[in-house]
Amino acid sequence: MGGSEMIIRNKLCVLKRIFSTWKRRTKVGVIIGIAALTWFAFCLPEPLFHSPTSYVIEDRQGALLGATIADDGQWRFPNTYHVPEKFRDCIITFEDKRFFYHPGIDLLALLRAVKQNLSSGETVSGASTITMQVIRLSRNQNRNLYQKFVEGLLALRLELSYSKNSILALYASNAPFGSNIVGLEAASWRYYGRSPDKLSWGETAALAVLPNAPSLVHPGKNRNLLLQKRNQLLYKLQSAGKIDSTTRSLAMLEPLPEAPLPIPQLAPHLLQRFKKEASPASSTRVRTTILENLQSGITRIVEQHHRHLKGNGIGNICALVVEVESGKTLAYVGNAFHPEEPDLQSHVDIITSPRSPGSALKPLLYAGMLTDGLLLPNMLVPDIPTQIGGYTPQNFDLDYDGAVPASTALSRSLNVPAVRMLRNYKYPRFYDFLKSAGLTTLNYPADHYGLSLILGGCEVTPWDLAGTYASMARILNHATANKGKTLSSDVHPAYYVERTEASDYSPSASKSDYFNFVEPVSLWYMFQAMEEVMRPGEEGLWKQFSSAQRIAWKTGTSFGFRDAWAIGVTPKYVVVVWTGNGSNEGRPGLIGVQAAAPVLFDIVRTLPQSPWFTEPTSAYYPVAVCRQSGFRPTADCIDIDTIQGNVQSIHAPLCPYHSIIHLDQSQQYQVSENCVSPAEMIHKSWFILPPVMEWYYKRKHYGYHLLPPFKPGCANIVMGKSLSFIYPGEGARIYVPREITGQKGRTVFTAAHSKPDIKIFWHLDGNYIGTTVSPHQMDLYPPPGAHTITLVDESGESISRRFYILNGEE
Repeated sequence: MGGSEMIIRNKLCVLKRIFSTWKRRTKVGVIIGIAALTWFAFCLPEPLFHSPTSYVIEDRQGALLGATIADDGQWRFPNTYHVPEKFRDCIITFEDKRFFYHPGIDLLALLRAVKQNLSSGETVSGASTITMQVIRLSRNQNRNLYQKFVEGLLALRLELSYSKNSILALYASNAPFGSNIVGLEAASWRYYGRSPDKLSWGETAALAVLPNAPSLVHPGKNRNLLLQKRNQLLYKLQSAGKIDSTTRSLAMLEPLPEAPLPIPQLAPHLLQRFKKEASPASSTRVRTTILENLQSGITRIVEQHHRHLKGNGIGNICALVVEVESGKTLAYVGNAFHPEEPDLQSHVDIITSPRSPGSALKPLLYAGMLTDGLLLPNMLVPDIPTQIGGYTPQNFDLDYDGAVPASTALSRSLNVPAVRMLRNYKYPRFYDFLKSAGLTTLNYPADHYGLSLILGGCEVTPWDLAGTYASMARILNHATANKGKTLSSDVHPAYYVERTEASDYSPSASKSDYFNFVEPVSLWYMFQAMEEVMRPGEEGLWKQFSSAQRIAWKTGTSFGFRDAWAIGVTPKYVVVVWTGNGSNEGRPGLIGVQAAAPVLFDIVRTLPQSPWFTEPTSAYYPVAVCRQSGFRPTADCIDIDTIQGNVQSIHAPLCPYHSIIHLDQSQQYQVSENCVSPAEMIHKSWFILPPVMEWYYKRKHYGYHLLPPFKPGCANIVMGKSLSFIYPGEGARIYVPREITGQKGRTVFTAAHSKPDIKIFWHLDGNYIGTTVSPHQMDLYPPPGAHTITLVDESGESISRRFYILNGEE
């Protein structure tokens, strides 16, 4: 019994050891299995491809506008999510006919490849599926048997995470197509100049065989082999029922691609802007708001004018079209693009470059003053020689009108009235207004710009200017829906990246959304005044043509003839044109109406016509105005009109130019109660301008009536200031050049008096020098140095002016 028990005990010990060993091995197996499953679950990198891609911009319909080469020197477009049906049929027929039926590894193809390779003694056939090729392209490693095994596992894993169509898209986006071209989309553009969905069967088949041997496409190298492979694929497509014999025969007649074609560059400056502004984590492809046909048409217009402007040494030009309602950029021509001429600096995107706006901001001052009740639409503004501190503004034609309606001053772009208006409005307030309107390049405090802000003393970009005027038009378009208010959502910059969300505009916005820095009725008057600007060339009589698009427009010319602007606004579109030199070189003839306005109107003619702005009907008040002066009337104004204004308009200034005068029965003389009984007087309202304003005003307004003289024997009654200097201004520094004959030059001093036949006595430095009766002008030859000139009229009224004569060295 002892021997039997020993045997049993030994067997039990063996069984125990076997069980223990099995248990340990099972644990190891489970651990290995879990590790394997974990590896399999997380083995697929995300993202699958890390290679840099080209920056690509498309129009709003997906048409290619331009692309850059990737940072590694490859033409590699970002991954596409759509594979054209032709390419899908071609690549599956050529590479992986059971693609839609295997799990990433084609066992039948694998067995066939093993059999063929063993029978031939060398590798003559492969079994890589499209899924395995995607893995191989993503890993970019030397392939051996182990790597192929890993690729197979990764292919299985890829099939679990991606749909078949997604895997096809990954292959089409990352397969090599010869030279430095990667991906179907880049290959289609480089070899055929079209998008993949527009390729024929022959073209698609030629591209489908390239990833299998991408070196075949080099011009002059293995062309017959490429042709053979393509034609073989076409036969396979016919056999598979994808195409018929006629299609196959025609496709075989198509030529093979030659040398790569250049990628389209329809918006090169927008492309560079996108590349600069794109965040590192975002896609390098963007769908823009651009319309391809409009972009191409405006590029042609810009090039046509650029050829003409180059003859005058004007090398740069840009044009921008923005849709008012949305703010979408419809066309973006940042410069005339000529990289073959580096001296032109055509790579510079002028649309984002700060430039002096010249007079382009004057309409905004007009609207701001109307909104705040400091101005009425046709209020007379002085247009006379003006000196503010050391600043002496001048009109472009170096002339003066004496007094001009504010709307006319805007339509004629007069500088002196604009400066005087800004002085009344205060430049810090206008500075804030411009910032609220969307100008982002006012980088200094308001005091840095001062009054020059209205004449181009700041810098703005065409981009900001287009966004600002689009916002103004948008506010006016929405005035009825917003009940005469301005919504903050209506004021926003233009944009060029297509958005999918709905517009932020809502006519039911709350009061907290109101942003009433400008009133719609003020913008109505602003655009009306801008419409009256005389169009260049044959458009001078544009109103005679019913088909002519109504447009509010403004030009601008910077100091030194360095920048020429033209801005056009319709209810649907804003167009901004700039011409000049990126080097800041000024040129004669570089003025807005000559160099930029013709481009503007050529562009406007290509845009769909639209009805004119609708006059606001909400939140306005009837305002009485004096017909002659444009001010609110006093009791002395007899011709009164009623206009539409805002709540502040009722506080606008009263007319200072109408007074009641007393005439005799013949109405030829003024009289006073000292010589005529009040019962025999005729009391009449008279339009009377101050002397300097009157002196200039009467030259261009023949209907202006001077005050009648006083009847002999009647005492003169002084009605305000009668005597004024026209030239020189206070503190003027005057240089008197010599005449051509070598004689000393002269200076003509000019004064004005409200009484036409009165005598004025002239004194220089206290010495009497002469007497004048209208016109009051005196030729003087003062020596260099400081002087004081004094005028005294017959009634004893006097006025003095200090000035300084410069010598030749000064």
